[in-house]
Amino acid sequence: MEVLRFLSLLVVFVLAVFCFPSDASLQLHPQAQFPSAHAEKLIHELNLFPKDHINIQEPDRLSSSPSDGKRLVEKPLRFPNFIGDGVSVEDLGHHAGYYKIEHSHAARMFYFFFESRNSKDDPVVIWLTGGPGCSSELALFYENGPFKITKNMSLVWNEYGWDKVSNLLYVDQPIGTGFSYSTDKHDIRHNEKGVSDDLYDFLQAFFTEHPELAKNDFFITGESYAGHYIPAFAARVHQGNKAKEGIHINLKGFAIGNGLTDPEIQYGAYTDYALDMGIISKSDHDRINKVLPVCEAAIKLCGTDGTISCMASYLVCNGIFSAVMSRAGSINYYDIRKKCEGSLCYDFSSMEKLLNQKDVRDSLGVGDIDFVSCSTSVYQAMLVDWMRNLEVGIPGLLEDGVKLLVYAGEYDLICNWLGNSRWVHAMEWSGQKEFQGSSEVPFVVDNSEAGLLKSHGPLSFLKVHDAGHMVPMDQPKAALEMLKRWTKSSLAENSAEPKNLVSSM
Repeated sequence: MEVLRFLSLLVVFVLAVFCFPSDASLQLHPQAQFPSAHAEKLIHELNLFPKDHINIQEPDRLSSSPSDGKRLVEKPLRFPNFIGDGVSVEDLGHHAGYYKIEHSHAARMFYFFFESRNSKDDPVVIWLTGGPGCSSELALFYENGPFKITKNMSLVWNEYGWDKVSNLLYVDQPIGTGFSYSTDKHDIRHNEKGVSDDLYDFLQAFFTEHPELAKNDFFITGESYAGHYIPAFAARVHQGNKAKEGIHINLKGFAIGNGLTDPEIQYGAYTDYALDMGIISKSDHDRINKVLPVCEAAIKLCGTDGTISCMASYLVCNGIFSAVMSRAGSINYYDIRKKCEGSLCYDFSSMEKLLNQKDVRDSLGVGDIDFVSCSTSVYQAMLVDWMRNLEVGIPGLLEDGVKLLVYAGEYDLICNWLGNSRWVHAMEWSGQKEFQGSSEVPFVVDNSEAGLLKSHGPLSFLKVHDAGHMVPMDQPKAALEMLKRWTKSSLAENSAEPKNLVSSM
């Protein structure tokens, strides 16, 4: 009761500060207090307008869907509008399908799988898009997948697709996102345990059907809110391996791109980053920072007190971000070099159009299942998870030799490099002092500096030049080279002499 009483006072205080401030610069955006409206705004800024809020299906709608009771529904993928430049589609190891999630009520998880263009012995790399609640097809078609979508809705090769150096998986998750669906609302996930258990079950099903790949090195990658998913998923795989629960998964590393992992540290970096980049003034910085101790206190409560305090901390701390944006104007918070035109920051609508074409849906075998590009319902369901610190499980993985790469585009505000650098440096593990004291070196691609790299043992941090939130979209060549070197344990290859550089802040 004492905690709830304090929490109530905390919320009242923050709402009073932000909703009735003496200085207009601290006002929240009108929709910032309402998560559903905020989620819709985020989705519409990408020019995405999914028909449904979540992919929970009525059983009677599944007559022509892949719901035939089998554990696996998978088929070779043959996109009808693929322009292969002389490559026969039949020769490509491209697959799409569903796995029934064993420990769910009625969930089926949709995925794309692309065999490596180089060798089947290449690592297996899984990609998770964040949101929470956005389909991984966003990355497939706009970042690091085998294809790009042309203006006439054809598909052409992506010269820098990650399938050039890996066997590549994209999964629609959590359940209800993309083409992944359930007929039972109990399969909607609210925390990382549910998310990571589903993903572990997915991998067990995948490697059961593809046993020849189980021996390959395995890496987990993703961006944005996947900064929560990825550490939890990596820990779940590691736990399953130790307990010999099922097929051993050869986990070698996990990579987080512009992620949200340790909110207490990262929310504290918003004003510092914005000031450094000239987005806000010093007086704005100091006024907004008066609320930071309240945000930090709310996050601490979330870590110990469950769901109510986690919701309150979401409201409190996102007021800081909203206050920064109220001063920044129409900048694109995914890439501060750009402006959002009206309500549009990016145009990813071609993905929705493509995946809603009947011939494409037939090729994917999804039947009547709707494509939910980004789910507002999944977003809201995960709000109690938002402010939890997922850094806490990482040191144990590092101690057991599982590699971590944290990378961030330098012009992203929402999951900026400064906040990511700070939590990586603050993380307590046996190599912390050596990592903190190690020199930074330029990350060199084709004789040009593509970023700044700091490494010690299994831990690496890379600040990527000339990139925003979506590094593989903004710097595709550097991102492919990053993956290739990291999976081969040669990330610092071709680097220049060590320098003292600013990303150690």
